[in-house]
Amino acid sequence: MLYIPGNNPAMLQHGGIYGADSLLLDLEDAVALNQKDAARILVRNMLQTIDFYNSEVCVRINHLDTPFGREDLEEIVPLQPDAIRYPKTESVEDLKKLLAIIEDIENKHNLPHDKMTIHAMIETAMGVQNVFDIASFSNRVDALTIGGQDLMADMNIKNTKEGTGIDLARKMIVMAAKANGIDAIDTVFVDVNDEEGLKKETEYAKNIGFSGKAVINPRQIDIIHEVFTPTNEEVRKAYRIVKEFKRNKEAGIGVFAIEGKMIDAPVVARAEYVLELAGIDYKNI
Repeated sequence: MLYIPGNNPAMLQHGGIYGADSLLLDLEDAVALNQKDAARILVRNMLQTIDFYNSEVCVRINHLDTPFGREDLEEIVPLQPDAIRYPKTESVEDLKKLLAIIEDIENKHNLPHDKMTIHAMIETAMGVQNVFDIASFSNRVDALTIGGQDLMADMNIKNTKEGTGIDLARKMIVMAAKANGIDAIDTVFVDVNDEEGLKKETEYAKNIGFSGKAVINPRQIDIIHEVFTPTNEEVRKAYRIVKEFKRNKEAGIGVFAIEGKMIDAPVVARAEYVLELAGIDYKNI
């Protein structure tokens, strides 16, 4: 997910060609207070005129406790981007207030309530404590994201290469997302010149269950794609597991071995996920 400042017309115009799976058009932290109105209008106009190709388009609005959040919703919701990202989500009550306003605007414009989703951004200790309730609040919440910089500020801790201070928060957010069948998106890696550090952190995020990672520079996209994309060997192994599973299932065998390693339902489910990431229709194997 590539962050694009809402007041940067060049990046907004070219957002769809960077190769990101998802674009976050930002009206919040990336925009100075005296640019909020201009950014809102620019993003509104870009949503109406720019082809973002196959990238998901998400707009991060300002919090409703600010003077800008309600106006952001009034301008953006009628255009129905793929998702609205809500910053500093701390409770179910935050989402109830947000969703009530969104659905009121949708009603005024005769829009459905099941097209545009909500990404809840967890950026405070309180949000982490309430993350399961947030994730399970509504079927319109289809992703949790962690805002690492704000969370560290809220906890009064320093950023480290290992991400030690927010490790528990990362795992709680992933667990809540997985328990509710929604995506979990990891925080940004702020040093755009440290490609090895980015790769290492992305590998860790993948290994604990995140389904994607936010980026602040297009240069970071390829590295994250490389980490999350299954290797040819992983795809071949997954294909063999699924094929052998179907063959054994037809023979009434539920558990079997490949090269001495036991294959059962959880292993097969993981293999199917790998094939899905690789764009292979495992149902027709």
